[in-house]
Amino acid sequence: MTDLPRAPLLLGLAGLVPLLWGTLSATVPGLFDIGIQTVGPRFMGIYLLNFYGTVMLVFMSGILWGFASRADGPVAGPAYGLSALPAVWAFLMVGGGPESSLVALIAGYLGLLLLDFFFWKLELAPAWWLRLRLPLVAVAAGCLALPLLL
Repeated sequence: MTDLPRAPLLLGLAGLVPLLWGTLSATVPGLFDIGIQTVGPRFMGIYLLNFYGTVMLVFMSGILWGFASRADGPVAGPAYGLSALPAVWAFLMVGGGPESSLVALIAGYLGLLLLDFFFWKLELAPAWWLRLRLPLVAVAAGCLALPLLL
């Protein structure tokens, strides 16, 4: 990962911090109680995973929209349509309950990775894009899945 541009790498890693904290506070006994007293319930456990996971999925949809804006000709329309899918997915699928929302977010992030590949293959995303996105999505999906497994 050392050959990736520094700013996207650092921001991508920093973006994992809320997911890591949400997973820790959802799975480590006693940590949830300490967190409730210090930062409040909004920034804890499964609630944080659902809220922040949804925000980031929609944010990534916007990034794909930016990639679509580089498309020309017959590829442009489908690229714009596909770029909106993560946001539409989040809108339709997240909110049915904390556990089912985590499952929907995991599916959303895995689908997002397929879209990342699509935009990268069309050379609309930077050449280094998948080298950044693969580990970030793996950690994000793992963070969302771990509370469901324990």
